[in-house]
Amino acid sequence: MPEILIRNADHILTMDDSRAELRGADILIRDGVIAEVGHGLSTSGEVIAAAGCVVTPGLVNTHHHLYQSMTRAVPGGQDALLFGWLKTLYPIWARMGPEEMFVSAQAGLIELALSGCTMTSDHLYLYPNGARLDDTIAAAAEVGLRFHPTRGAMSIGESAGGLPPDALVEGEAAILDDCIRVIDAHHDASEGAMVRVGVAPCSPFSVSRELMRDAALLARDKGVMLHTHLAENEEDVAYSLEMFGCRPGQYAEGLGWTGDDVWHAHCVKLDGQEIELFARTGTGVAHCPCSNCRLGSGIAPLRDMRDAGLRVGLGVDGSASNDAGNLVLEARAAMLLQRVARGADAMSAREALEIATRGGAEVLGRHECGRIMPGKRADVAIWDVSGIESAGSWDPAAILLAGPVGVRDLLVEGRVVVRDGRVMTVDPRAVVARQVALAARLAGSGS
Repeated sequence: MPEILIRNADHILTMDDSRAELRGADILIRDGVIAEVGHGLSTSGEVIAAAGCVVTPGLVNTHHHLYQSMTRAVPGGQDALLFGWLKTLYPIWARMGPEEMFVSAQAGLIELALSGCTMTSDHLYLYPNGARLDDTIAAAAEVGLRFHPTRGAMSIGESAGGLPPDALVEGEAAILDDCIRVIDAHHDASEGAMVRVGVAPCSPFSVSRELMRDAALLARDKGVMLHTHLAENEEDVAYSLEMFGCRPGQYAEGLGWTGDDVWHAHCVKLDGQEIELFARTGTGVAHCPCSNCRLGSGIAPLRDMRDAGLRVGLGVDGSASNDAGNLVLEARAAMLLQRVARGADAMSAREALEIATRGGAEVLGRHECGRIMPGKRADVAIWDVSGIESAGSWDPAAILLAGPVGVRDLLVEGRVVVRDGRVMTVDPRAVVARQVALAARLAGSGS
């Protein structure tokens, strides 16, 4: 792989241990790794001019449902709370298959890339009509993002008192067997891996206590991470209290779902004791502010989490509940919502950007990512701050206050995925055309 030199950036926000910010500096990339950061560097390889730009680590998305990119703004679900929203969407998702999973994943990944994301997780918990986790893994390989797919599952259908329709649930033995299959087929534990697989029962209201416990045992036997939804809204907490006799954090702890190999999505309604538990055990949280707003779930106690030392990253969540997949807008929303809840000094633009980069990498256990410093992976976002969005800004490095919402250039493992605002690895127009056609077919088949 040839060397790449990012030359003369106006600002480099390194997110290293000292949170150093460099002006007029360069980044030398060699074999997918950052080789050197400094001034006056040279190379015989490719040069990317970065004058007029802010350079950051690539953003990291810690929670998504890529398949939902095909079901945005669905009538009947636009104004519903979480459980009602799910009841509207489940029958539609039941009509999807392998092609829908692949194309919707491509579309969602393209959207993420254009917003500066270099690494994303995905939570796929339903497998209708022959769909498999492999479909999304193939999509990510083509787009070129670093990928953390999780083998989700639902096992308790309506007839057994669960929320999902029976057609979308699976037998628990088959779920565990397929977890083993996809881990053995795709998980790469090495440093710099492009694919790591996790185990992710959907939620406490769609799987049994036994599956939650068995999934944790399986994941630890295989050395992979664990993920689920937790404490997303008041309905979620009420369900836990009624069915399990405890709050969601206690339920998670009792089943082995705390530790530095676990991260939970949302956690809007964690109380002080649960925050302390997660901080003490190293348990991570994927904060999804826009989805939480869209579904009326509330404002997560992000400031309290950060102050307690809890590991937090950002997630765009599924595009059926966002309805966007723009990670830089997610970071801005996280900052603004904490200010709404706690005051104008509750969260700075730089702290929100840190959560979106280094914070997300730490939640996913990827300490070789999320920072611009020698020896870290070359996942880099270049933001053009010479345009109208930043015109008049006295601090161009505060890009969440006055900056672009799309990236100019994006490198993943030292490979160019976005150049001059255009995805280079796949044809976005062809993906969009197929996405639109498949979405129209889904809508038509339900009428």
